[in-house]
Amino acid sequence: MSNVLSEEKRQQVLALGRLGWPLRRIEQETGIRRETASGYLKAAGIAVREPGGWGRRPNPAIEVSPDPAPRQPPPTPARSPTASACEPYRELVVAALERGRNAKAIWQDLVDDHGFTARYASVKRFVRKLLGTRTPEPRCVIATAPGEEAQVDYGTGPMVRDPETGKYRRTRLFVLTLGFSRKSIRLLTFKSSSRIWAELHEEAFRRLGATPKVIVLDNLREGVLKADIYDPVLNPLFRDVLAHYDVTALPCRVRDPDRKGKVESGVGHAQKTPLKGLRFESLDEAQAYLDRWEERWGDTRIHGTTKRQVAAMFEEERPALRPLPVEPFRYYQFGRRTVHLDGCVEVDGAYYEAPPGSIGQTLPVRWNEQTVRLLDPRTGQLLLEHERTKRGYHRLRHETRSRRAPPQIAEVLARAELVGANVGRVCAAIHAAEGDYGIRRILGVLSLGKKHGARTLDEGCEAALAVGVPTYRFVRNFVERTASPPLSLKQVDPLIRELTHYRDFVAQRLGKENE
Repeated sequence: MSNVLSEEKRQQVLALGRLGWPLRRIEQETGIRRETASGYLKAAGIAVREPGGWGRRPNPAIEVSPDPAPRQPPPTPARSPTASACEPYRELVVAALERGRNAKAIWQDLVDDHGFTARYASVKRFVRKLLGTRTPEPRCVIATAPGEEAQVDYGTGPMVRDPETGKYRRTRLFVLTLGFSRKSIRLLTFKSSSRIWAELHEEAFRRLGATPKVIVLDNLREGVLKADIYDPVLNPLFRDVLAHYDVTALPCRVRDPDRKGKVESGVGHAQKTPLKGLRFESLDEAQAYLDRWEERWGDTRIHGTTKRQVAAMFEEERPALRPLPVEPFRYYQFGRRTVHLDGCVEVDGAYYEAPPGSIGQTLPVRWNEQTVRLLDPRTGQLLLEHERTKRGYHRLRHETRSRRAPPQIAEVLARAELVGANVGRVCAAIHAAEGDYGIRRILGVLSLGKKHGARTLDEGCEAALAVGVPTYRFVRNFVERTASPPLSLKQVDPLIRELTHYRDFVAQRLGKENE
């Protein structure tokens, strides 16, 4: 014994030891160090309580451990009975700490890669001894009912090699965390936009197999256009996606991250534990690694606040979540377009008619691969809907078309059919040979009917079809020469030569095709 006690103090320590007091309580009451009191009690033959038998009632949370089922590991290096189980792996632990890995990640790596058999508490004590202790900060816990709320946020993901540049690039980590069970869905992406932000939510809903009632998010631009705690303006695409899944968005106050502290903790957990200090060669490889970790470690862990397993609480929360809709959301693009002087707005190089009287105004426009919709800037109601057209083309309504506007090719061909059957066949042949660029020659054929009559035009088209030259020039020459007064021999000879020339040309062309 290092200290010699007075007789009064010695009798006091012996009396308290016979009462079964632990050494820690004896030290608090008498001021005598535990080592000194233990020596006197052992010398007097009084049993000393072992460390861990302090007379406390058992805590049910301690009975459940996040450690995996025991398995037969390879033999570990021998160690001293008083040394830590992590001592043989000191170099690995120190190297992991230098890369920024925390105690949980180090323990998981040791179990997976080195057959480590000790508990997580052993690694935590060893790391704490290396780093020193820190005083935890007090936190407020927001309790939510099952299926009531989920929180979403972006975080910094790992370095992944970009397939376009071949260089490592920092990714973004999307996390959705359920408020009751703390079940998290973690997804990686290279970049973000309003479309990607909405698609990440939809992918998270599909992985959960259900949706919560409320989504709590911060005021990032992809989700909230105007931050206001009482009347926020949501991004239209994000708002429509949540409406499709029957979910309500609840933006937080500006600079108030504690309102969504559960997802903040989920982001930090992923950054510090599975992803810290790692690099991946592809985004699919990084996502697969994160999914494996989520299944083996994230869902099976005992949450520090609830003191229950995350997977067990999620099974309890699953019936309270809402089912997914039958069809996925049909995505569209959204923008604002100014109505030009021709009364149209431009979308991807094509032009679509706007409502009358809106020249100079800026209208919200929503489009996808099939349709273009023009909306009211004040109410968001649908004003006009057009089918998509090719780049450089116009999509106009028939009732508002200008008389000076060129007619549509379908209308012209239908008009030619009404003039005569042969006229329709010639115009169709011109369109088949030249496409839409033959509209002027088709209009030229129809103009001959206005000048010389439909019957004469139909006869000219019949002659053109007979010789195999259904062209505007041949029909014009034939109609003009046959519709005039009787021709002299000098006037007939050029026509015969032209017909012979066309016949020889057609015969020669057919001969080459047969060869």
